[in-house]
Amino acid sequence: MHIPTCQTQELEILTFEQALVPTQWDFDREKWLYIPDHYAEYRYLLGTRGENPLICIGINPSTAVPGDLDNTLKSVERIAAGNGYDSFLMFNVYAQRATRPEDMDAQCNQALHRENMTAFRYVLSQVGAGFTPAVWAAWGTIIEKRPYLRDCVRDMVAIGEEYGARWLCAGKCSKKGHPHHPLYLRKEEKVRDFPVTAYLDQL
Repeated sequence: MHIPTCQTQELEILTFEQALVPTQWDFDREKWLYIPDHYAEYRYLLGTRGENPLICIGINPSTAVPGDLDNTLKSVERIAAGNGYDSFLMFNVYAQRATRPEDMDAQCNQALHRENMTAFRYVLSQVGAGFTPAVWAAWGTIIEKRPYLRDCVRDMVAIGEEYGARWLCAGKCSKKGHPHHPLYLRKEEKVRDFPVTAYLDQL
C-alpha cells in the first residue's frame, strides 16, 4: 500500500532528465528500465528493455519496483509475452504513486504532468526501428476519479500521433467505453485495436 505523504505540489519533483541520472539503487539495469531508479512519491516508468515493447498505460503507479512486481504488473508482463512482444513498459496517465486512486492529487500538478509527457516521448522513442509503438490503453474506470486525467490522456494521444502509435485494448470495455484494467484479465487475452480518438470524443 502506498499512501501519498502530501500533494505532489508540495514536493521537489525531479525533471525526467534529472531522473535519468543513475543513483545507488541496486537492480539489473540491462534488463530493467526504472525511472527514477529509486522509490519515490512518483514514478515515470517501469518495465523491461526490448526492441518491441507493449506499452501499457494505467492511471497512476502503486508500489511495484524492478524484481518485485505487483499483481497488475505481473498481468501486464504475461499479456505482453502472450501477444508476442519481447518486453513491456508500464507508463501512467499521472505519475503520482497512490495505491488508492482517491488519494491522488486533487488538482493536476502541471509540472509533474509536463515531465510525465517528456517521459512518454522517451518511452515511444525506445521502440526499435521497424516496429510501430504499441500503446495499450488499460486504465479502466479509474479515469473518472479526477477530471484532469482525461486532459492528460488527450495530451498523450497527441504525442502518440507524432510517433505513429497504435492504440490497443484488451478484455471487455466498460459500458462507458473505458478500456479494461489489466488485473483479472486471462493470461491468454489478446490485444486489439482501440478507437482512442472516438473514445475521447465521447468522454
